[in-house]
Amino acid sequence: MSYKMYGIPNCNTVKKAQTVLTDKGIDFEFVNFKKSPPNKTQLKRWKSFFSDWPVNRKGPTFRKNKEDFESQNADGKYELMIENSSMVKRPVLEKDGKVVAMGFDEDTYKKFK
Repeated sequence: MSYKMYGIPNCNTVKKAQTVLTDKGIDFEFVNFKKSPPNKTQLKRWKSFFSDWPVNRKGPTFRKNKEDFESQNADGKYELMIENSSMVKRPVLEKDGKVVAMGFDEDTYKKFK
């Protein structure tokens, strides 16, 4: 079983999540949104898990693009998130291709093995 974490390396929330996994001795592959933006299939999977658009509504990238994002149809929203990957809620943690966490909650991360 393998974990894959998606995010941005300088994000404090991502760093916290990485620290918990590392402290528990859990190996994971890190995928940097800046070098490998998410694709539409991933975004759809994350949207399904999150039960909403997987955007970081508090972040500056989303706030800057909020009006444009909200005026788009679904395809336009996906494209905007791909082009502006910093607006995606992070970190996204998957295990064997299935989302197990979105964002960081210490109690949730401490349960992973």
